Amino acid sequence: MSLPLNQQVVLVTGAGRGLGAAIARAFAREGAKVAINYRKSKEAAEALAASLGSHARAFQADVRQPSEIARMVKDIEIEFGAPTTLVHNALADYSFNGDGRETLDTLAWDHLQAQTETAVGGALNVIRAVRPAMKAARFGRIVTIGTNLVQNPVVPYHDYTAAKAALMAFTRTAAAELGPDGITVNMVSGGLLRTTDASAGTPDAIFDLIAANTPLRSVTTPEEAADAVLFFASPWARSVTGQNLIVDGGLVFG
Repeated sequence: MSLPLNQQVVLVTGAGRGLGAAIARAFAREGAKVAINYRKSKEAAEALAASLGSHARAFQADVRQPSEIARMVKDIEIEFGAPTTLVHNALADYSFNGDGRETLDTLAWDHLQAQTETAVGGALNVIRAVRPAMKAARFGRIVTIGTNLVQNPVVPYHDYTAAKAALMAFTRTAAAELGPDGITVNMVSGGLLRTTDASAGTPDAIFDLIAANTPLRSVTTPEEAADAVLFFASPWARSVTGQNLIVDGGLVFG
């Protein structure tokens, strides 16, 4: 079974800004109903929803809290119907600044835990909340957001990269369990994006260096990464699950 994008109800976590906002815009452009989840970015999320029209609305919830997620999904069901599509994009507070990162001398378990709670724990909480309706409908599309640093840790962001690697594994095990219910689970792994709040601390010289080392001679934008998410939600990906698509202009192969 497949659904056109314009018949889908899409929940995007962490969609108040950055890549999440670009993903929300992309689905809205294709006619989907879009639930814009945010934790703290209320003004940005509500402004984005207003700009997208009546088929978009902002919903507050912390993905680390199952009770908040359950409440949010009920509110989405009242507003738009049950989510058919989930994009887990929420990111714990982070700045991609190589000079300011935690090194092995300063890294603590708390740093790893903070990233993993949002990346993996958040994925678990949101999947659990949307799964019953997807299972009943025999249709669901779940897309997680990873990073090409797992394949090529050119800057050793230990906590962030470890959490995303765990999310990749969870994406694949979830795909194995949810497949019989008609639910696909895939990952889109971007590189450093030009530009989001998280990458704002990256010097221009680093962006230029990355661009020079990609076959396309460019740094991927949030809008370009968002279009790849649409593919996994679209009818054209109906037989694709458990996959990780790297979207970084060809910087990392595989």
